[in-house]
Amino acid sequence: QVQLVESGGGLVQAGGSLRLSCAVSGISFSPRIMNWYRQAPGKQRDLVASIVSDGTTDYVDSVRGRFTISRDNVKKTVYLQMNSLKAEDTAVYYCNTQRFGQAYWGRGTQVTVSS
Repeated sequence: QVQLVESGGGLVQAGGSLRLSCAVSGISFSPRIMNWYRQAPGKQRDLVASIVSDGTTDYVDSVRGRFTISRDNVKKTVYLQMNSLKAEDTAVYYCNTQRFGQAYWGRGTQVTVSS
């Protein structure tokens, strides 16, 4: 059974930092592209950052330079370090991967940034 479990969300003031974690089990981790998505109230779920097996990363423009995605293939965990947080970063953050066309999601972790 594939499981993705996010943690690390919370309430933070604007300008602050949070580090999200996503622990993965039930699937081979190291070859997987790992993604972080977010969904604000009333909005669609959008891709925030991705990391491929060799560590290459990509970010949506709105978080580039503030967020850093990383992975630990031994711990089977992907991280999202979020700095200089803004009110518009408030959302539920989801971890995601795919295998053979099947998408797998965690339950999400709430990030709330107060201005």
